[in-house]
Amino acid sequence: MQFPLISRCGRIRRLISECRDPSTSKLDFPNLPGGPESFELVAKFCYGINFEITTSNVAQLYCISDYLEMTEEYGKGNLTSRSKSYLDDIVIKSLEMSVDVLHQCEALLPLCEELKIVGKCVDAISSKACVEQIASSFSRLEYSNSGRLHMNKQTKDCGDWWIEDLSVLRIDMYQRVIEAMKGRGIRPESIGASLVNYTENLLKKKIILWNTSDEKLIVETIASLLPEEKLVVPMSFMFGLLRSAVMLDCAHSCRLSLERRIGSQLDMATLDDLLIPSSQNLGDTIFDVDTVHRILVIFSQQDDSEEEGSVYDSDGLQPPSQTALVKVGKLVDSYLAEIAPDGHLTLARFIAIADALPSYARVTDDGLYRAIDIYLKAHQGLSDLEKRRLCKLIDFQKLSEEASAHAAQNDRLPLQAIVQVLYIEQLRLRDSLSCSNPDDDKNHKTMSSLSPRDNYASLRRENRELKLELARMRVRLNDLEKGHAFMKRDLEKSGSQKLINSISRKFGRFSLFGRSPFTRSNSPTQGEDGRS
Repeated sequence: MQFPLISRCGRIRRLISECRDPSTSKLDFPNLPGGPESFELVAKFCYGINFEITTSNVAQLYCISDYLEMTEEYGKGNLTSRSKSYLDDIVIKSLEMSVDVLHQCEALLPLCEELKIVGKCVDAISSKACVEQIASSFSRLEYSNSGRLHMNKQTKDCGDWWIEDLSVLRIDMYQRVIEAMKGRGIRPESIGASLVNYTENLLKKKIILWNTSDEKLIVETIASLLPEEKLVVPMSFMFGLLRSAVMLDCAHSCRLSLERRIGSQLDMATLDDLLIPSSQNLGDTIFDVDTVHRILVIFSQQDDSEEEGSVYDSDGLQPPSQTALVKVGKLVDSYLAEIAPDGHLTLARFIAIADALPSYARVTDDGLYRAIDIYLKAHQGLSDLEKRRLCKLIDFQKLSEEASAHAAQNDRLPLQAIVQVLYIEQLRLRDSLSCSNPDDDKNHKTMSSLSPRDNYASLRRENRELKLELARMRVRLNDLEKGHAFMKRDLEKSGSQKLINSISRKFGRFSLFGRSPFTRSNSPTQGEDGRS
């Protein structure tokens, strides 16, 4: 029985010739490629039993025939040459067959790599996909009414049918294919769609046997394969990768790469995207605030690069438009309101998030004020100094009337902030009445023409004057109330009820705002005799 095998297999012939015991009937092959199933096919071939070479066994046959040295030296048309011919003449001419064979190679490494089976299949897949994409593009070309050739975007692109086929590959083989496709110029949109599809299929097939190391490898590999171009993969997909990278403690470079990609197109994100769970260390915040802060810094640095010519220009990142800034501003305010109740969120972290964007990213500060109010309510142990530091983030001039009215009565705000709100409201009232008072309008225009520094100094002076005026009014009110009490007691003793009612009506006209604390003009509220 040994004769057909000996005649076809150089390795078996050599082992038998080297054996000192002529009665030996057993040979051990501990590292036989493909195992017993492959050896059974070899035996059938040697004994002339017909079987078909297919994509499911050609890699095994090629590897085991090479291992057993089944070359032409030991028989014409030996198994090695037949397996190689099937691979070169049939398999690599078809994308689907090349994927199937590459999938079989996963269990036959490193021999498949040494025999260049992997390289041939990868090259075949990438080249065929490129040809398919070019052919699909040509099929969508048509002439317009003016005679110009253009691409019909309404016609479905059929050049990416191979995306689903690649989902059967192991992550290392898939990486080889995608890198080869990038080198051949496959469209970034197709690469992105393939990455999303491959990841979704992996999640469906996920089994308990996976360990943390496998998951880390998959996340890091997928992240490294993402195209540099914007908008070729959904933002939710990139945030999903980032969440996994955080939870699995992936390599620092992997996380930074994802943060940079997300930061360059943050205006496409949603609030749910930003709510990245933290690693749940004891005493940490519920959500990963530091990661979001880094993303915001990346987004805002794009704006700085317009003037500074930073490295972002070389990466193809352009400064965000005003529309994008406004969208991100609203997103950040919503995010702040969501994380504000967290008892472990420090004041420094909250301020860092709120202050990461330029002031002009917010058309209105209503959202920021709401988030700060929630934070103040949840962190009632803040000192007055910390409250003032927090409220410095708010531009009270950018609050709506409704928000200003709420802030003016909000006892959680420091007194200085409330006074500022009242002062700004008085300025608004003065502006609305300026048309009836040309002198005030002229003074207001003069103030508006000042430089920001001078304007700020002027506002500070007026603020100090406002505080003094309020203090004087409190003293005056106390004096009036004391005088009213004394007079009422004396009149009650004299029994002159009529006079008491008359005096009470007169003193009743005096109030805290009997004279406006925001202007030195005569008060509109006066007594019957024309004096306040």
